[in-house]
Amino acid sequence: MDACRSSIRIDGEARDESVLPHVWSRCVGAGRANEALRADWQRQFAEAVAAAGFRYVRFHGIFHDDMFVYRERYGGGFGEDATLASPVYTFSYVDKVFDFILECGARPFVELGFMPRDLATVTETLFWWGAHCSPPKDAARWVELVTRSIEHWIDRYGLDEVREWRFEVWNEPNLVPHFWTGTKTEYFELYEQTVRAIKTIDPALRVGGPATSVFVPDDRYKGETEDRSAMLATATAADVDALDWRPVWIEDFISWCAERELPIDFISTHTYPTDYAFGADGEAVQITRYADATFDDLTLLGELVKDSAYPDAEIHVTEWSTSPSSRDFIHDTLFAATYITRSYLKCATLADSISYWAFTDVFEEGGAGIGPFHGGFGLVNEAGIHKPAFHAFTMLGRLGDRLLLATPDGVVTRDSRTSAVSAVFFNYPEDMALRGLSSQGSYAATRALADVGPSRRIRHAIGGLEPGTTFLVEIMDWEHGNAAEAWYLLGSPLNPSRAESEHLRRVGDSLLRFTLTVSGTGVLDLDVELAPWGVMSLRQSS
Repeated sequence: MDACRSSIRIDGEARDESVLPHVWSRCVGAGRANEALRADWQRQFAEAVAAAGFRYVRFHGIFHDDMFVYRERYGGGFGEDATLASPVYTFSYVDKVFDFILECGARPFVELGFMPRDLATVTETLFWWGAHCSPPKDAARWVELVTRSIEHWIDRYGLDEVREWRFEVWNEPNLVPHFWTGTKTEYFELYEQTVRAIKTIDPALRVGGPATSVFVPDDRYKGETEDRSAMLATATAADVDALDWRPVWIEDFISWCAERELPIDFISTHTYPTDYAFGADGEAVQITRYADATFDDLTLLGELVKDSAYPDAEIHVTEWSTSPSSRDFIHDTLFAATYITRSYLKCATLADSISYWAFTDVFEEGGAGIGPFHGGFGLVNEAGIHKPAFHAFTMLGRLGDRLLLATPDGVVTRDSRTSAVSAVFFNYPEDMALRGLSSQGSYAATRALADVGPSRRIRHAIGGLEPGTTFLVEIMDWEHGNAAEAWYLLGSPLNPSRAESEHLRRVGDSLLRFTLTVSGTGVLDLDVELAPWGVMSLRQSS
């Protein structure tokens, strides 16, 4: 990475600066396309783009029945549901969604799926909304569906714009029979059909896959379909972190495409630091990996891609969170926010994007959430109340694009356009690095972590600044910006009153705030006692 000497001095030393990619803001996830038609989804997305700078958004179901893209029947009802002579393609719902995303200043990261009912070989394989995750009845009609869709988007938004999008073929096809009812080879064939169709439209359009789920330390995905018996050793391992965790299908996918001279513009996968393996009794065992599991997984993935037939392929982690469960109460907590901050700063140079799953609790894979804080993935809950994770992304978004100082506790940065200095520091308890964050089935169960770890002193002298410049410090900790804890102290109301909701909204945004002023010698003295799990932002305010 290119580095140059900065005029900023930190702790008495001139610092070399290097590029700090904002990997956390390149893309963010959401549930499904149809949810993006809701007014609350749109308000929350516009806010997330403004606060965190998200540039792309990815979701499931662009071809699901509730978007009405692919039609083999007229659909009038009352005897008018006649079969059409050939499929009809209508994009009015998708146009509303994509128009809004672009108006917000972001772009769609297009996940191509799932099958429309009329084209699916197996229907309603998962989710409350009945996604059809199967190979197509007719491969030619799938190709036509993809072709018509992309040609429509080019006509509507222009070729130059659509060339900036990414087209990901399917989602988690290794999870059979939920996200895919076919075999590994049938997915590879779907990729071949899709990438050839897209490149025929325009070779500069960017396509990738295999969008597989998690890394695993066993051979459950070695064959054509999942082998649960291969999970037994993982489920009973005394030390899961000592196992050889590997990406799923990616090496086979690269080899298969290389043999057929198929293009791969990007490799995509999901690197949740949590696994579920099945024991001999058939019960799923939750496996929590150490805090640096994502860093090590992405380091390995980068090496595999670099040494492959596609060394220039982008790497996109199209889903990432502390766990893949939308009912994991850790998601609502301060602890998740600190984990997120630490992980993104550590992994900033290891991928082209690491897409947090997801920005909102307007998310209906298992139906609507039960209660205002139910363990949903979102940075905000269904009512738009900010969780600590929202503030973590906002703080990361304020960082500059040049790295001046990296410590185990955070970073100091500079904006290359304005030269403004900013920083983020955190207190992730040291002994948690070996344990990571385990999923929890209730909010009360998460609270034990509040007693973990001592406070940490964050102390730096930042010189070379304009005397009199003021900096705003914002701190999120157990006592500040902790909406879920405030909800718990109210007695965890399932249906909060309007007054209770307004109280939770105020608490969610009540960070500890104060200012610091640069001395006459041009030095900013930073000396803050940061509580366990605290996250602190420092930014120039004048």
